[in-house]
Amino acid sequence: MIPSLLKAYSLTGLFLLACIHAGARQEWAIRQLTHDLYNHELDHNQNFSPDDHWIVYDTRPNPSGIAQNQRIEQVNVTTGQIQCLYQVPEATPYGPGLGAVSYHPRENKVVFIHGLPHADSLKPYAGHRRLGKIVDEDGSYWMDSRDVTEPFTPGALRGGTHRHHWSGDGNWVGFTYNDAIMVDLEAKTGKARDLRTLGVAKRLGPTVRVDPGDPGENVQGNWFSVVLVEVVPDPKPGSGEISRAYSDWWVGTSGYLKEDGTRQLARAFLGDMVGRNGKKFTEVFLVDIPEAIDNPGEKGPLEGTAGKMPAPPKGATVQRLTHTEDRKFPGVAGSPRHWVSSSMDGAYVSYLAKDEAGIVQVFVVPTVGGDPVQVTHHRSSVQSMVRWHPFRREFVYVCEKGLFIGELDAAGKPGVPKKISPAFEPAPFSPVYSRDGNRLAFNRYVEGYIQVFLADRP
Repeated sequence: MIPSLLKAYSLTGLFLLACIHAGARQEWAIRQLTHDLYNHELDHNQNFSPDDHWIVYDTRPNPSGIAQNQRIEQVNVTTGQIQCLYQVPEATPYGPGLGAVSYHPRENKVVFIHGLPHADSLKPYAGHRRLGKIVDEDGSYWMDSRDVTEPFTPGALRGGTHRHHWSGDGNWVGFTYNDAIMVDLEAKTGKARDLRTLGVAKRLGPTVRVDPGDPGENVQGNWFSVVLVEVVPDPKPGSGEISRAYSDWWVGTSGYLKEDGTRQLARAFLGDMVGRNGKKFTEVFLVDIPEAIDNPGEKGPLEGTAGKMPAPPKGATVQRLTHTEDRKFPGVAGSPRHWVSSSMDGAYVSYLAKDEAGIVQVFVVPTVGGDPVQVTHHRSSVQSMVRWHPFRREFVYVCEKGLFIGELDAAGKPGVPKKISPAFEPAPFSPVYSRDGNRLAFNRYVEGYIQVFLADRP
């Protein structure tokens, strides 16, 4: 009798273990939305319109082909109707280039990468030659200002903003940044100066006035922009200095809740460091954003100098959230490429890292400090970043070539992931929640073209 019971319990345990690893099954209703023979790239952005009737995307010819892209479009989720929101009037193989478009959370407007208009073989589209363009019902305008002639201008940056991402209230846009002055300095000196970092632009910031300077190089924008994180070319081992800040995301819809009960606006990001052993690795960080971003901090002028990057404003405080240097597989996973992301209440930041078996899993770390928690236990590596539900602790990701839904309870304890789609060939990518959380959009390759698909919650 006892051996039989033990055998039964063992089989039950194996079944439960298999469920934990593989995930339960609860398929959503999936349909293809776009069919035209060109690409419809969602690119991990805020793609749904405020009313959830439209999905916005760019039409780049390949994943790295923003320079050649000429159009920003949207597709109606019910009818499949396609509208062109913006088209470059004079496109060349060198640019200007468009892409990575996101919808405002409350208004009918979008923001996207737009290369400098006068692109040619000598000055093509590049990481340090692009800005944010906003298109609304009245037309289009530059979000940020660009000033690459001395004296530089506070509130204007000097090169390339990209991966533009609206805050929950739509009054801020976060972005990743490369500096044109530092690109030129690196070319002249042979020393590393072109260091990626991140910044924000504020709609209600002080007015910025840029001298026209070099025609086609300086650009008059509408928002006040700053860099948030200091980066250095050669971090000292074990110092905590950051050489590259990137893959950033807003923390929560309205920031995170501090221990004193107040809400703090912040961006989470990945930062490259050098460990005590001299090896480079990547950790998760958070930077607090002050309400007044026009006050210079102790690192230097907001606008930068001829020999130094623009400096963060006073109150832009960086916190390191993860400390993984002593793990078997230190740092954040470098593959797949991914962005950190945050639960909508701002309590957790999600990222990908290897477990003790070397398999890439989803982890979360509390924004107010604490140990990371592994929230998936798959037998094969997770294949995408995490996207969070708009108002509860649910998230979607790609694994085993299909879509999975995970969740955290009120105490932060993870549930068993549910597989909501079949396995696709090749794997889907760029999943994103609708504003009401009842639908997902994602990309798949169909006969060589990137198409948009929908998955509806049962």
